[in-house]
Amino acid sequence: MSTLTEAPPPLSPPAPEKQKPPRKRGRWTPYWLLLPGILWLVVFFAAPMIYQASTSVQTGSLEEGYKVTWHFATYWDALSEYWPQFLRSVAYAASATVLCLLLGYPLAYLIAFRAGRWRNLIMILVIAPFFTSFLIRTLAWKTILADGGPVVGALNTLHVLDVTSWLGWTSGDRVLATPLAVVCGLTYNFLPFMILPLYTSLERIDGRLHEAAKDLYAKPSTVFRKVTFPLSMPGVVSGTLLTFIPATGDYVNASLLGSADTGMIGNVIQSQFLRVLDYPAAAALSFILMAAILAMVTFYIRRSGTEDLV
Repeated sequence: MSTLTEAPPPLSPPAPEKQKPPRKRGRWTPYWLLLPGILWLVVFFAAPMIYQASTSVQTGSLEEGYKVTWHFATYWDALSEYWPQFLRSVAYAASATVLCLLLGYPLAYLIAFRAGRWRNLIMILVIAPFFTSFLIRTLAWKTILADGGPVVGALNTLHVLDVTSWLGWTSGDRVLATPLAVVCGLTYNFLPFMILPLYTSLERIDGRLHEAAKDLYAKPSTVFRKVTFPLSMPGVVSGTLLTFIPATGDYVNASLLGSADTGMIGNVIQSQFLRVLDYPAAAALSFILMAAILAMVTFYIRRSGTEDLV
């Protein structure tokens, strides 16, 4: 008679090894990493801003010294006296920004979609002016626009100066020491700041979107209006801001290419700081300019529908 053998009990799984708890990262590590940047902003941005704010409400003289008396009337006095320079700066900067956009957009479009193997070469040519001093580039325009030069002769032949003189941008047969010369200098010096953001934005557009639009029998103008330009708006907004903001406070182009009648607010601030030595007025003008630019930029960004850039 055979006996039944009992089945062996099932093997129990081995006990899992105790894992070491994950090492907790230091709670303060991100703040330590941010510390160098925070110190840089405090020393080179916040501290000078606070100092200039206190300077703008001081009274006194260079011989007797300046004291903080909370004299806010300096702001109103500076604005009431130099408001033409403010308006002139905004007009020149806006004109240069529009010209940079009209000149830079086709070039950025060419680099992004049509340049092919020449893309890197064209990009180098766009960036090449940065290898030369800003001052030297502006002085070069003084030679280009000199009286009796080929540029002035060509404009006279085409009767362009007659129209610009009627508009008040030139004076007779001259280009130098006129608003046109200042705007030309601003446009040239800040044109790369417009082209680079436009190229970056256009280069990110998926080419299949253009193909899909063509498959739907859209005209090239419709493709540009409905597809390309709306998708490149972040580049347009970035380029206009990078051009308009520094152009508004520029004083080099107005000093070298303009005259006393084409002075911008940057020239007034420079004169108040370095020649007149009226530090409170200069500081007040700086803060008024900063507040005006901030208000215009905020309004522009909200109107363009790109609040995510702020």
